[in-house]
Amino acid sequence: MSASIVRIPGIYAGNRLPLARLQKGTPALAPADDVFTNHIHADDLAAIMVLAIQRARPQRVVHASDDSELRMGDYFDRIADAYGLPRAPRVSREEAEAQLEPMMLSFMRESRRLRNVRLRDELRYVLRYPSIDDFLKSIPVTSGLATSPAE
Repeated sequence: MSASIVRIPGIYAGNRLPLARLQKGTPALAPADDVFTNHIHADDLAAIMVLAIQRARPQRVVHASDDSELRMGDYFDRIADAYGLPRAPRVSREEAEAQLEPMMLSFMRESRRLRNVRLRDELRYVLRYPSIDDFLKSIPVTSGLATSPAE
């Protein structure tokens, strides 16, 4: 059998950002309680999936993750800053459990730092967006407000 696994973290793109969450003021965890999170741009993911079919070694796991090592709150801060939105308020884990829905809390309970060595070495993929910052730099800015590249 020649099956391989591509582990996919949070996917972002111009139309897949937590803008509504930021506009609503949904809190993020305070730095002392915050978790690491991994992301991949949708365009990078599509290319990775094609290469995984062509080049992935059998019975291996490839992490389809960008190069960043961010905590979740820092990820939200970068997006808020790029789009001219207020940063998410920071709360303790206990406060988050009292305020947020179980689905959202489930993401805040997982801390992961994926290494993408196999992505680079075995699939020989060079990320178009090595970090959320690289993607955010590509967003056109008009009158101080960022707009999605898709718009």
